[in-house]
Amino acid sequence: MQRPEAWPRPHPGEGAAAAQAGGPTLPARAGEPAGSRLQEPSLYTIKAVFILDNDGHRLLAKYYDDTFPSMKEQMAFEKNVFNKTSRTDSEIAFFGGMTIVYKSSIDLFLYVVGSSHENELMLMSVLTCLFESLNHVLRKNVEKRWLLENMDGAFLVLDEIVDGGVILESDPQQVIQKVNFRADDSGLTEQSVAQVLQSAKEQIKWSLLK
Repeated sequence: MQRPEAWPRPHPGEGAAAAQAGGPTLPARAGEPAGSRLQEPSLYTIKAVFILDNDGHRLLAKYYDDTFPSMKEQMAFEKNVFNKTSRTDSEIAFFGGMTIVYKSSIDLFLYVVGSSHENELMLMSVLTCLFESLNHVLRKNVEKRWLLENMDGAFLVLDEIVDGGVILESDPQQVIQKVNFRADDSGLTEQSVAQVLQSAKEQIKWSLLK
């Protein structure tokens, strides 16, 4: 199935050519060296997406670059982010040179991480899509218990929204349609797999009793 087009990426050299031609450039933020805002836009918008419980423990996580190459570094980052955000009412945080948008739901915290140059609204659209899609998959029970019982579905949702750091989709309805299509196309749902295993167990039990 054809993927939707991701955010457009400029042809290599277009940003530099615009700067040489005197085109408009973004002003540097306070404390930034001159020219540091001339970076070209990139397809690779998302650095990480993770979901923590209300104690800050990881339930689901995907990292899309090598900013935190080891599990230890990732867990330390998640802990620091949780400590910074879990007791605030804000939806945006700036931490370690990154922009982080987040949302809480009952006993869960959902996070989307981008670079310091990323548009907060773009990151928020990914977060909203993730939450609304999970809300559907989990039958409006976006909480730890239901997430743990439907982890495969949660990963399917995330993979339809972000692939390798590239935003593929920000419409929850489109995400749900694609997730349902993949589940149907697989031919074996979680329930049918459980039935097959149970049937195998029964056959083994009866063969031993003979």
